[in-house]
Order: sequence, then C-alpha cells, then structure tokens
Amino acid sequence: MKALLAALALATGLAAPVQAAPAPCGAVAAALDAAAPSGPAFAASYGPGPGEAAVPLPLRNTAFAYDNALAVIALTACGDRERARRIGDAFLGALEADRTFADGRVRNAYRAGPATARPVLLPGWWDGKAKRWSEDRYQVGSATGNVAWVGLALMTLHAATGEARYRAGAARLLGWITANAAAQTGLTAGFTGGRDGYDPEQTPLPWASTEHNLDVVALGTWLGTWLGPEGEGAARSARAFVDAAFDEGAGCFRMGTGPDGRMRDTTEIALDTQLWPLLAVADPPAPWRRALACAEERLAVPGGFDFNDDRDGLWVEGTAQAALAYRAVGDHARSAALLRTALGERAPSGLLYATREAKLTTGLTIGPGSTTPDFLYFRRPHLGATAWAVLAQAGWNPFDGKLLR
Repeated sequence: MKALLAALALATGLAAPVQAAPAPCGAVAAALDAAAPSGPAFAASYGPGPGEAAVPLPLRNTAFAYDNALAVIALTACGDRERARRIGDAFLGALEADRTFADGRVRNAYRAGPATARPVLLPGWWDGKAKRWSEDRYQVGSATGNVAWVGLALMTLHAATGEARYRAGAARLLGWITANAAAQTGLTAGFTGGRDGYDPEQTPLPWASTEHNLDVVALGTWLGTWLGPEGEGAARSARAFVDAAFDEGAGCFRMGTGPDGRMRDTTEIALDTQLWPLLAVADPPAPWRRALACAEERLAVPGGFDFNDDRDGLWVEGTAQAALAYRAVGDHARSAALLRTALGERAPSGLLYATREAKLTTGLTIGPGSTTPDFLYFRRPHLGATAWAVLAQAGWNPFDGKLLR
C-alpha cells in the first residue's frame, strides 16, 4: 500500500503521505467518526472546553468549512485517504445541492454530521425564547478565503486519488471567486471578502483580506496547469494584492483593505498574515522573511504566538502554523519548539485546544453587523488547530500539497 501511494504521489506531484504522530492524526479521524461512522460527513469544529457540558448553541452543530478543509488535508497527510474523501465528498454534495444558490459557492459552515440530505444542511439552533429556528449570518455566508480553502482540499484529494471530480469541484469554486469577488472600486487587483448575510439576499463584502488573497494565489496556481489563463489570471491578480500588502519599511504584511478599498497600515497586524506568504507563494521574495521577525517582535508570547498584538494569550492554531512556516525557511529548532508548545495543549479527546488561556481576543469583528471586536477564541478542543499541528509535524504544505524540504 505504501508503495502504491508513493507511486501515485510521484505521478501526481503530491507529497507522499506522511504518518504524523498517532495522537493528532487519530484525533482528527475520531472527530469525523464521531460525526458519522461512514459516508459523506462534516466534523464538528469545536468540543466542550473545561467546565462546559456542551459548546454554546450557535456552535453546537457547526462544522466550519475552513476547519473541515484542513481536516481533509491533514487526513491525507496522515495517509487516511478514506476519511479525507468522506469530507471531500460532503463538500462536493454541498457544492451541487445548496438550498438557495446554484452558482458554485460553498458556505462558511455546514451542519456537523452526515451530509447525505439534499440540500446539504446548514448549521443552526432552536431559539426557545423566540420559538424559532435561528442561524448565524456569518456561518451561512461565503467568505472568499473559505471558498478557496475548500478548493485546496479538493485539489489535495484530486492529487491523492486522480479523480477528476475533485479537480472539477475546485475549479468551480475558483470560478465563483473570480465571478463574485474580483477587484471593485478602489482596488486595482485582488479579491474582496465574499458574501455575507441570510438567504436569499446576501450582500457583497467590499473589503479585501491579504489572507484571502493568499488562498486564491495558491488555488489559482495549483489549478493553473489545467485551467490555463483562468487559474493563472486569478493567481496573478491575487499575488499583486499580496505584493502591495507588504510594508517594506515595517517588514510586516498589512491585513488588507477597508471597505473603501484603501490598504490598511500596520498599526494592527495578524499572525497568519505574516506566516502564510512564506507557504502560499512559491519562491517568496527574500524580504518577506522579515515578516517572521515582525511576528516575533509584535505577536510572540511565552512558548508561541498570539493572534494579534495585544498578547493576551497563546493562539494554538497560529503557533502550529508558525511551526510550519519556520520549517519552510529552514529554522528547524524554532519549528520544533513551537510544535512542542502546540502539542502540549491537548484535550482528553486528543484534539488541541484553540487557546492556552480561557479566552483570546483577535481585534476583529465577525461580520458587518458587529459593533465591537467580537471574534474571539476560547479554550475548547478545535479541529482546525489539530489539523495544523498534523501538517507542521509532517512538514506538509497545505497550499500546494508538497513536503517541505
């Protein structure tokens, strides 16, 4: 079996599956099996934290698309292609059977559990006080970066299995991005935030994220050899945005633009925006390595990194991302130390906690309806953090499906 997988990897250009430590790989697999023992399914993103009997209602049955896309890639890196395909098939079902739209989008989240119903179910909860079914406007929206991450997961499956349906799904997702999030007023390149709000009148998000554009760079590049100008053009436009986001004076990446299309300054920065350029872009320019120094100077906390520069705690997912980024630039000692920190934040289930502290702020809002920075992380077992730790341990780059040197 290992020889077959290695031969397939050579034929497709994908890295050969790497058996990471059993605990993180097994925890991701167990999270999927807990959602459904077989068939297409989505895994819940969060479990109850210390002292919680259950996660809050708005998250109780939520499977974020980003977390599940990461789980596809992590399971592939673990050599667990069967389970990776179960999530990938759930995404293909969602792409084909949305309850409202037929334009090639996926939602920011789906209902955890079997994904066999048609249309594929979205998350929500019964509001006993209001006596009605409620949904979260962010969860039912479609952010550009999340759409691109599902595309990366499907490309990982295409490379691992050779099945054209996964590549076709990824191409459709890139098509939705280029049709619905291309540069608007005030932007000369790149892609804006996607769609927000409830069905059927979702509204465009006019701001643009450096992180989202990095995701599109990677997906467009991966698809470029098959799609040609369409994929290459998307990657080129997103790359121009990322180039403009780098502040050479500060050595930091800006988070993106405001709704007016004007690039933000580096007064506020985010960790992933400093790390992903070194992973998502092939042969990143040498000056971009300064972003690691920027992160160390402004975002480091004991053992790892915070999400933002208020340094109110350790972001486990971001610390695992940093372990992979340092490995990419050849600093294996720093990478190993960061990975040890991340793996030390393990819940009884085997999943890694999202934070070391009880609560972590990001300085960001969840959506246009928010009036205060309400995007928070809590000390709960997190599928996404665990998947990033698998990738860091394996040295697997999720943006191109290749092993780091």
